[in-house]
Amino acid sequence: MRATLLTFLLICLCLPAFSQTPEQRLEELGIELPEPSSPVANYVKYVQSGNLLFLSGHGPCDREFLGKVGSDLSVDQGYASARNTGICLLATLKMAVGDLSRVKRVIRVFGMVNAADDFTEHSQVINGCSDLLTEVFGENGKHVRAAVGMASLPGNIPVEIEMIVELND
Repeated sequence: MRATLLTFLLICLCLPAFSQTPEQRLEELGIELPEPSSPVANYVKYVQSGNLLFLSGHGPCDREFLGKVGSDLSVDQGYASARNTGICLLATLKMAVGDLSRVKRVIRVFGMVNAADDFTEHSQVINGCSDLLTEVFGENGKHVRAAVGMASLPGNIPVEIEMIVELND
């Protein structure tokens, strides 16, 4: 009886978070999506094939941090850059689909870290984006992922992240 009551209370407390739209969650988190940037080379920001949307590699919108994680930047600064990159991905996603409620599931995140040669905490850096996606989409924001180190990234950005999203029909 006690376990059932506790389970009921936990469900009741969690229901409001799951009934919110992704845009409402962003507002609750105090996140305003920026205007998506234009491609800087010969590519497009996203391509839709069937109900899958492929987002090109994005870097942080704010460029607050530049350099290699593990030498120029801390893991926390890398995490912040990955979170900011996730915000940029969401801005492009919203531009592509109009309403983030169209997202059925985040399928895959591919995170690249501009890392010092001896750096090994790539996963902790890319968690900045992964944690954001889970905060915005709940369980549907959980995804498969790669977090890898790179010798360099364009413009000396600390992270670049690609994403694949499944859309509702």
